[in-house]
Amino acid sequence: METTSRAVAQAPAAEDGPQVPSVRRAVDGYLRAPFPWYGLDEAFTGPRWLMQVGTAADGAVEHGSIGHGDEPSVRSEYLAGADQDAKERFAVVVTVAANPVRRSPDGTGLLEATSVSSAAWLAGVGLLSFTWPGQMDHSLRDDWLEQQTETAWVLADDLDGSDWSTLSLPVDGVPTPFHYRESEFGWVLAGTTQAGVHVGAYGRGMSAYGLGFAVVRDIGAYAA
Repeated sequence: METTSRAVAQAPAAEDGPQVPSVRRAVDGYLRAPFPWYGLDEAFTGPRWLMQVGTAADGAVEHGSIGHGDEPSVRSEYLAGADQDAKERFAVVVTVAANPVRRSPDGTGLLEATSVSSAAWLAGVGLLSFTWPGQMDHSLRDDWLEQQTETAWVLADDLDGSDWSTLSLPVDGVPTPFHYRESEFGWVLAGTTQAGVHVGAYGRGMSAYGLGFAVVRDIGAYAA
């Protein structure tokens, strides 16, 4: 799981506050991937947009994200009253290549295998990248994100623990079990497809219970 690069999914803090990851990325990285990409199925008719891909040290594409709905902005988790209704409605689907344990590019060691826990962790940190405590000075934001990122890592390594429940959702029309959890930030889920790739997802303002996933037939269409 470490090889999917914990740094890739972490949103750095800008000098004057949190930096929002760009959701408008070139399609090139997605086209280089040797595995299929997943998104919400055709039941979802709203906007779709590319986010970013993550690569290994040798440049091979290992994972990437596709957004659905409103493009999210950084929000405080302490929204109340009318602000709760102002939260964006979005779901982001993370596809992770299923890689066995393999040698590093320089041949000096082994790279850790990716797993459904990889998808769970990337989804958890992806959700965190759009969630910041509103009343917190800059010096504490990095500490907060580091702490929450480590918590997401621990949770992802214990998918059978009490923090997770099981949710069955269709993937390419086939009922598929997912690990699922909710928090004050939103929800996160992760599972494995029959195509052999791992799928994670996160979102808020959009219920996870009615979602379905399917292979993106033409990722190149996002370049239009």
